[in-house]
Amino acid sequence: MGFLRDKRNSSSSSTTTSPCADLRAAYHNCFNRWYSEKFLKGHWDKEECVSEWEKYKDCLSKHLEDKNLSRFLEAEGVKRIPASISK
Repeated sequence: MGFLRDKRNSSSSSTTTSPCADLRAAYHNCFNRWYSEKFLKGHWDKEECVSEWEKYKDCLSKHLEDKNLSRFLEAEGVKRIPASISK
């Protein structure tokens, strides 16, 4: 769910217009730290970065729905959980 990327090529969240950019950066930083510090060494916790992923996914779902693009998440098997149920 995350990607290791050369930092020179990644854009700063302050220069992008995506409403989910800060959440994306938080998730990717968490994932990349987990991957390099734990997974590659054979140690991992399945609960790593879950809260970051959920916040990012919820933001994407909301903003894709606003643009009538939520069908793309559904095609990937990601369903939007109504806020009243998920809390």
